[in-house]
Amino acid sequence: MTRRAQPRSRYGPYDGGPDPLAAPVDLAKALDAIGQDVMAGYSPERAMREFLRRGGQDQRGLDDLARRVAERRRELLQRHNLDGTLQEVRELLEHALLEERKQLARDVDMDDADRAFREMQLENLPSSTAAAVNELSTYDWSSREAREDFERIKDLLGRELLDQRFAGMKQALENATDEDRAAINEMLQDLNQLLESHRRGEDTPEQFREFMDKHGDYFPENPQDVDELLDSLAQRAAAAQRMRNSMTQEQRDQLDALASQAFGSPELMQSLSQLDGNLQALRPGEDWGGSERFDGEAGLGLGDGTGVLQDLADLDQLSEQLSQSYGGARMDDLDLDKLSRQLGDEPRSTRARCRSWRRRCATPAT
Repeated sequence: MTRRAQPRSRYGPYDGGPDPLAAPVDLAKALDAIGQDVMAGYSPERAMREFLRRGGQDQRGLDDLARRVAERRRELLQRHNLDGTLQEVRELLEHALLEERKQLARDVDMDDADRAFREMQLENLPSSTAAAVNELSTYDWSSREAREDFERIKDLLGRELLDQRFAGMKQALENATDEDRAAINEMLQDLNQLLESHRRGEDTPEQFREFMDKHGDYFPENPQDVDELLDSLAQRAAAAQRMRNSMTQEQRDQLDALASQAFGSPELMQSLSQLDGNLQALRPGEDWGGSERFDGEAGLGLGDGTGVLQDLADLDQLSEQLSQSYGGARMDDLDLDKLSRQLGDEPRSTRARCRSWRRRCATPAT
């Protein structure tokens, strides 16, 4: 039997990023830097902390990470503003009015008196976007395209308001059916019942499991008990409240006036208001009163804006952790997941190297 020739292996330099076999830290250089500080009068522990803070020749230190955290925070505030949802509503409304006027002009079969009345209605709409939307809620649209645009406003508001409380809901409910909306309302009712039972101390593990069996698809975080569910929901809701606090009074008034149009269902706002009340009562320690100043040009929708406020809170926590200036501070306090999420994967490598270095240097340093 003829033996099949085996392919020959070829080897070359690794080019997929940092060398995975490289030592986490050059111990000789690290110990030399620490030794210089010890000779200058620092204690071994303080010398190690100083090295971690300033970093080495091939390793970022805590000060550099803190600088990048501050830059990231400043970038978010300078890039965005909070007018995204209102701007999207305005654009949909303007397009609906344009299509309706075009339809009125070309409909030769329409009664002239009816046409004149409709044109007068459109001409005399309030300048406020929210007031105009509310006034048009009973308007009998002649243009199919205009009617569809107006329905998109209601759909957008509903999805944005839900996305503020449940991340990802805006995309998940795109092109939602009446059955989908009914399922959302049922979930909110069941959730409020669960939280109110928890407030009274009457909830049971079985009640939580039944809720998750029925509505678990809405909670990809997969909370294991009611407290984990509460933590996740309260952090998001508090960020939504901080976003509202950061808006101008005019923006808040416009959104409040538009809220009743969400999905064309006042019940939705009632359920969300009840949910917010439960979360504030059960997690009063969250930051419900903070605010930020956004100076950028890129408009944020309600859901995306809430996510940015969560990012800002994460960055503030990272800044405190990186400062290591509080009592009992340790490198292990640094939240690896938040650091990687906010700054990318490089900080994960930096922290891993620092921790590895500390383990290997603990004995000789002391």
